[in-house]
Amino acid sequence: MNGLFDLSGKVAVVTGSTKGIGRAAAFELARHGARVAISSRRKDACEAVAAEIDAEFGEGTALAVAAPISDKAALERLVAATRERWGRIDVLVCNAASNPYYGPLAGIADEQFRKILDNNVLSNHWLIGMVAPEMVERRSGSIIIVSSIGGLRGSNVIGAYNVSKAADFQLARNYAVEYGPHGVRVNCIAPGLIRTDFARALWEDPERIRAANERVPLRRIGEPREIAGAVVYLASDAGSFMTGQAMVVDGGVTI
Repeated sequence: MNGLFDLSGKVAVVTGSTKGIGRAAAFELARHGARVAISSRRKDACEAVAAEIDAEFGEGTALAVAAPISDKAALERLVAATRERWGRIDVLVCNAASNPYYGPLAGIADEQFRKILDNNVLSNHWLIGMVAPEMVERRSGSIIIVSSIGGLRGSNVIGAYNVSKAADFQLARNYAVEYGPHGVRVNCIAPGLIRTDFARALWEDPERIRAANERVPLRRIGEPREIAGAVVYLASDAGSFMTGQAMVVDGGVTI
């Protein structure tokens, strides 16, 4: 493999990578030559996905490290374990996020709002701070935040989540300005409705998903692997002139 999407020799850390978009991204990064650190809250889930990747792409392709994104010390251990195994981190994919509240923003409790901002914004800031110095030193690296089209829209149900995802856009823009002179790129991906556990209640209901798909130009829900393709693009030389951007992958719904 020697094309624009070749990730041979690269090391990637992917949070929330035991299911959904994160899992698909980890598999596609490995398929394109990268070694991948698999991380989520549950150790057994991380080990299961790492074993699958090793079985498909070769022993030693994946590393399993459980690390809740709300725990800064656990994230430091994730970064340290990845460096101990492979000596470097070239790609960071901040995919893990949470949304413990559904309802009008006016009714959210302070504790719930803080949890959303901590998990969806502050944890990304922490991780970027942990991996960026070595990327700056090498003058090479790609940081990818999985945001959402929710960050571009209002909502009377997931308003706080949307606020956090809009903040991720600005986090990427700011870090792109700071690290761009050092050859490090920082971008967001903004998925639309994807077939993940987060949206299960919608896509498992035939009537609700039919109504939702009528508003999408492509007339269907997205698949995790379609977002993983955007991750590979941003991680590889194919995206080498792209930084500070929010790449919308939504079947056209926001147009």
